[in-house]
Amino acid sequence: MNLSEIQRQVRLLGDTAIAEHSQRFFKTGKGDYGEGDKFLGIRVPVLRKQARQFKQLPFEVVSELLFSEYHEERLLCLLILVHQFSKGSTTDQQAIYRFYLKHTHWVNNWDLVDTSAEHIVGAWLFTRSRKPLYELARSKMLWERRIAIMSTYHYIKKNECDQTLKLAKILHQDPEDLIQTAVGWMLREVGKRQLDLEEGFLKRYYHNMPRTMLRYAIEKFPTEKRKAYLSGTIEHNIRDSVDAK
Repeated sequence: MNLSEIQRQVRLLGDTAIAEHSQRFFKTGKGDYGEGDKFLGIRVPVLRKQARQFKQLPFEVVSELLFSEYHEERLLCLLILVHQFSKGSTTDQQAIYRFYLKHTHWVNNWDLVDTSAEHIVGAWLFTRSRKPLYELARSKMLWERRIAIMSTYHYIKKNECDQTLKLAKILHQDPEDLIQTAVGWMLREVGKRQLDLEEGFLKRYYHNMPRTMLRYAIEKFPTEKRKAYLSGTIEHNIRDSVDAK
C-alpha cells in the first residue's frame, strides 16, 4: 500500500461528531497548545487495530503519515513506529529514533508524546548516553520537554528512577501545565516503586513546584500527608514525629 491508499482507508473510519469533540478536548482553539490541529474523529482502539494491520509496511511509507494535517494519522504513524522499533534490528531502531527526534514538531500533542516517547527515545537511550534527554528538557519547545520526561517512563518501569529525578529537577518550575502534569505523573510513578526517592525529591523541591505538579506527584499519598504537602508543613510534621519518639 502507498500513502494515499492508507489515508483513503483510514479516513473512511472518521466520525464528524467525534472529531468535533476531539478538537475541543485537545485544545485546538487560537492560543491553545493544540491550535489549528485537525481531527478525523477516530477512537484510539480503532487506530490501534489499524496499526496492527499496517505494521509490516515499509518505514518509508509509514513515516510519511507523520506529516499529515490530521492528528489521528500522526498517531497511527507513531503507533506503527513503536511496534517496528520493538521488533526491529539495531539499524532499524536507530533510523526510527533519529527520524523521531528530527521531526518532534510533528509529535505535537500530549497523547502523541505519551504514546511514543518512552518506547522510542527512552528505549533507544537506555543503554546509551542520556545527554539527548537533557537537551530536550532544556528545549523551548513544549513537546520536546514533555518527550524528555516521558521518555524516562521506560527506565522507571525497569526500577531505574534517578534519570527521572534529574530531569524533574530541571523541569520542576516549568510554567506549562502539560509539563507540570507529566513531571508530577512521573514522580508519582517513581513513588510507586521507590517511595523514599520520591519523597526525598519532594521535600527538597515541593515548595517551589507549581500546584498542578505537586498534586499529581502526591495523588496516591495518604490524606494527611497530602494535606501536609499542600499546606507546606510536611517538614514540621516529620520533625514533630521524630521529637515525639
